[in-house]
Amino acid sequence: MSKRIVIALGGNALGNTAAQQLELVSLTAKPIVDLIAAGNEVIIAHGNGPQVGMINLGLSTAAEAGAIKSDMPFPECGAMSQGYIGYHLQNAIGNELTARGLRKDVATVVTQVLVDENDPAFQHPTKPIGSFYDRVAADRIMAQRGCTMVEDAGRGWRQVVPSPKPVDVIEKNTVRALVDSGTVVITVGGGGIPVVRRNGRLVGTPAVIDKDFASAKLAELLNADMLIILTAVEKVAINFGKHDQQWLSDLTPELARQYIAEGQFAPGSMLPKVQAALSFAESAPGRVALITLLEKAKDGIEGKTGTRVHL
Repeated sequence: MSKRIVIALGGNALGNTAAQQLELVSLTAKPIVDLIAAGNEVIIAHGNGPQVGMINLGLSTAAEAGAIKSDMPFPECGAMSQGYIGYHLQNAIGNELTARGLRKDVATVVTQVLVDENDPAFQHPTKPIGSFYDRVAADRIMAQRGCTMVEDAGRGWRQVVPSPKPVDVIEKNTVRALVDSGTVVITVGGGGIPVVRRNGRLVGTPAVIDKDFASAKLAELLNADMLIILTAVEKVAINFGKHDQQWLSDLTPELARQYIAEGQFAPGSMLPKVQAALSFAESAPGRVALITLLEKAKDGIEGKTGTRVHL
C-alpha cells in the first residue's frame, strides 16, 4: 500500500561544495525515486549545516574585506541555502524520474517555520555559525550587531544562535496542495527559516531549527504515515561503540524515554533524531518513524531493517 512519507536528509550527506553536492545528489536521488516508483507520496526535508555555514562565512568575509556593503543576515543565508540545495535535489530527482519513464513534477518550497519567541532556547544560544575571530574582533562585532559570540575549543571566537523548537510550518497549505496534486516536494530545508510573530507580522530571527524536529512537525501537519530520519548507521544502538553495543529494531515511547534518561544517545547526533522520531510517533495513532540509512529506506519501510519508533 502507498504511504505518505517525509524523508529527512542530513546536510552533511550533501557534501561541502556545490560541485560535490551536485554529484552526490544524483546518487541520493536513486533510493528516493525507488520509493516514488513504488507508489508512495514523498516529501523531502534536508539539513543545511555545511552549506549555510559556507554562505555565511563567504559573505561575512566579503563584508570584512569591503567587497560588499554588509554581510547577510542569517535568515537570508538560510533562504539561500534552501534555494540552491533544493535546486540540486529537484534537478537530480527530476532527471532520475525521467530516466525511469516516470512523469512527476518536483518543486522546492522556500519555507518559513514559526518558533516561539519565549522558547527557552533564545536565552541560551548554543548553535555555532559563521567564521572564527580573535577576541578584539569578536568584541567589536558583538557591540556592532548585538549578537552572542563564544570561544570555541581554542580556535577563536564564533557567533552562536538559538535552536528553538518548531511550532508551525507557515507554507504547510501550499506544500499540502502540491503533494495532493502528485508533486514531489522539497521543503523545510535546514529546518526552515525561523520566524516569530510580532504584532501580527512574521519576522525572521537569527536561529537554527533542528531539521529532524522540523521534519517531524511537517510530517505531523501533512498527516504523513511515516517519517524517515536518515543517519550514518543502519539502526539506532544503545551502548554505542562499546563491547555490549546493542542494535535496536523497535523503540516504544517508554523505552525511548528510558534510554534518553540514561544518556544513551549523543546530543547533537542521535539524540535529536530519537526525540524527533518520538514526537512524530506520538502525534497520532498508527504513525511510525524510521531511523536508518538512505539506501536501506525501502527495506526499512517493509520492516526488514532500521529502527522503528511507534506506539
